[in-house]
Amino acid sequence: MRTSTTLLSFHNPAGLYDPVPNGYSHLALVQGPARWLLLSGQGGEHPNAGLPEDFEGQLAQCLANVQTALRAGGAGLRDVARLTVLVVGHSEARLAQLSRALRVLWGGAPTPACTLIPVLRLALDGMLIEIEATAVLAA
Repeated sequence: MRTSTTLLSFHNPAGLYDPVPNGYSHLALVQGPARWLLLSGQGGEHPNAGLPEDFEGQLAQCLANVQTALRAGGAGLRDVARLTVLVVGHSEARLAQLSRALRVLWGGAPTPACTLIPVLRLALDGMLIEIEATAVLAA
């Protein structure tokens, strides 16, 4: 299925489990001349107010920060080909929260390829999640 850009399509091949309930696609295919936008990992920091204490608050702010960075680079969520998510204290409950948030953000559109990596710690004390994104734009 194609996204808003004709450069990027997402696929979930037969023979692999259905990742849609978890908010991602198995494959992101880029075809044609493109510009790549590579976002540094975005955490759940508010611009002036520090980190929310809970995972849900940090997740919401983290995703808002990803969208702000994308907009600054001339991209949107539907231009994102891949996410890498780092989670402190990973659990099935945190996976469910992340999956739900990604499905809501992308709506009915295909979701990007994604890898979640459990980690012991992130850059700041109390930081629970960090997301980096790779977006693809027309050249």
